[in-house]
Amino acid sequence: MISINDQSMTATSVVWQTFRFTVAAPQGVIAMKANAESSQPLPTATNGQRLLIAAAGLQAHALRAMMRYQIETLSFLKHRCEQNVKMVDDLVAGSEFNDAFDVLSNFLQNATSDYAMEAGKVASISSRLASEIARHVRSQAEATIEDMAASTVA
Repeated sequence: MISINDQSMTATSVVWQTFRFTVAAPQGVIAMKANAESSQPLPTATNGQRLLIAAAGLQAHALRAMMRYQIETLSFLKHRCEQNVKMVDDLVAGSEFNDAFDVLSNFLQNATSDYAMEAGKVASISSRLASEIARHVRSQAEATIEDMAASTVA
């Protein structure tokens, strides 16, 4: 049964065995109460909401990490493709075999250096993302512990 008490409140009541659960959404905030007389939200509802918020936060971090990797990879590939075009131009411009050998050896030396630098950048991004995720998880854990302590005292 869904009833609207006023324009800013939506409530749903569900009876299961001997319990009556009311889910109310005043102005977008969900509160779940056991028995209509109780004003205390169920601990599982509060913790469930925090779990969903934490899961959404971790998904946002994962998406951000994936996008950083994609940006870095695409910029590296763009640079390498430009170097490939430059190598072909240099090969066509050279008139002797020694020129071609020099062009190819310089190209391979630069490519090896570029790949090593890119591996370092990817390791740096991974390290930074791991520390951000650890900081996020730590703050969520601290908030949960504080809320559990406050609900125990109350």
